[in-house]
Amino acid sequence: MKKLIVLGLIILVSGVALSMQKSRGANDEAQIRQLWNDWAKAFRAHDVNAIMSLYTPDVVAYDIIPPLQYAGKDAYRKDYEEFLAQFDGPIDVEFRNLTIVAGDNVGYVYTLERLSGKLKNGQRMDMWVRCTSGVRKINGKWLDAHDHCSVPVDFASGKAALDLKP
Repeated sequence: MKKLIVLGLIILVSGVALSMQKSRGANDEAQIRQLWNDWAKAFRAHDVNAIMSLYTPDVVAYDIIPPLQYAGKDAYRKDYEEFLAQFDGPIDVEFRNLTIVAGDNVGYVYTLERLSGKLKNGQRMDMWVRCTSGVRKINGKWLDAHDHCSVPVDFASGKAALDLKP
């Protein structure tokens, strides 16, 4: 009889622990999704301070424009400032197939991201890029630690394929 009680307690505790883990995982995913929503809102508004508040101090980014990498918040802030300064008004952002994987303190996100808006020269920009980001939970808060955005390349012409759509 004692063995049945002990076995029952083990099953109960295991079930509670698994339920808590699933709940924590769902909460982490929701927090990371909110991080992406906050980024999109700040990006649309050209709010560089709000954008940069979502990154770790030691962020490393591989963006679609040179150089090969931006290391640290100061370098990445400059990239954002230069990019956003090219636009007249808001930049629309759309995520397609946003996928979030969250562990206890690290995770990653990947998505196809559409950027569209009016450049200051009057030209419209509308392009899809591929983005993957590594996120870390620091002091209970999820922050973006690494961005990697790219576009496919047509090797025959040596040019970026900017007209692709999902």
